[in-house]
Amino acid sequence: MDSAELRAMQAPIKERYKTDPQAAVITLKAKGTIDSESLSCKVETGRALAVAGLHPATGGSGLELCSGDMLLEALVACAGVTLKSVATAVEVPLKVGNVFAEGDLDFRGTLGVDKEAPVGFREIRLRFDVGTDAPQDKLDLLLKLTERYCVVYQTIKNGPKVTVSMQRV
Repeated sequence: MDSAELRAMQAPIKERYKTDPQAAVITLKAKGTIDSESLSCKVETGRALAVAGLHPATGGSGLELCSGDMLLEALVACAGVTLKSVATAVEVPLKVGNVFAEGDLDFRGTLGVDKEAPVGFREIRLRFDVGTDAPQDKLDLLLKLTERYCVVYQTIKNGPKVTVSMQRV
């Protein structure tokens, strides 16, 4: 796909959202079922069933997916798709593109060993390795726009309002 094809594909969508802003607001959903036998949660991904469990640093077997890894994987997926879309739109040819995310966790917080230790990632680092002949100013623009339009990155960076509830079934 080239930039003209991308623009043509997105033009009617963008026009609809300009004339009807509410049409652009979509609720994405995820559902998981807590396993009654083991310390795991089965998450319906739409394509397969992902079984998440405890990280080995908290006593998990390592056989199930770690939700922290899944968060980083979602960031990599979103950032990679965004980078490729932006590269296409601004005509930066990519011969190679790799996306890496890593984050630092202190499991003392998660396990309640140290009340001062944070629960969650202390720091997340996102890196793009690209093979291209594009000039540096185009790469700077590519990075700036990728950061701006990556949904998962912006969500992590800006911390949206989150509400939590519980009900009996």
